Amino acid sequence: MLEGKQGMIQVYTGDGKGKTTASLGLALRAVGHGFKVLMIQFLKGDPEYGEVKAAGFLPGLEIRQVGRDCFVNFAAPDPVDVKMAAEGWEMAKAAVLSRKYNMVILDEINIAMGTKLLPTAAVAGFLREISPPPAEIVLTGRMAPAEVIELADLVTEMKEVRHYFDKGVHSRNGIDH
Repeated sequence: MLEGKQGMIQVYTGDGKGKTTASLGLALRAVGHGFKVLMIQFLKGDPEYGEVKAAGFLPGLEIRQVGRDCFVNFAAPDPVDVKMAAEGWEMAKAAVLSRKYNMVILDEINIAMGTKLLPTAAVAGFLREISPPPAEIVLTGRMAPAEVIELADLVTEMKEVRHYFDKGVHSRNGIDH
């Protein structure tokens, strides 16, 4: 799948901007080499995201959203949010095991685990079970659990130094959304 090599596990986490963006850069690079890439976006359900629109122009890149188009109350999540996260996780496992994809990006899965929408033990157990993975697996989002960080081959922590949101600038299409 990866030119005779096994995949690795990459984690992009931290409180800074750029985790999803970094994974999309990997996807773009992979598609440029003819790879098949699946991005599963946990906790996102807005078809107006720029990357969702762009995927239609990039053969080899598929994006599936498994979330609602609203903010999740992590302190008291709606049962539908828990259900959607579980369905997304089942989709992710099936995609990796299918060997159809060279790269599987699990966007915002770290926060789903960090807020207990998904059990960390299940994700870490699966990653351990398939090690080395048959595809590159990329996990993004704040709050990456220590157990997942320990399993990863590459971990990058994005640190916020300054953000224009603090100046009242809201999410901008094509830049943040």
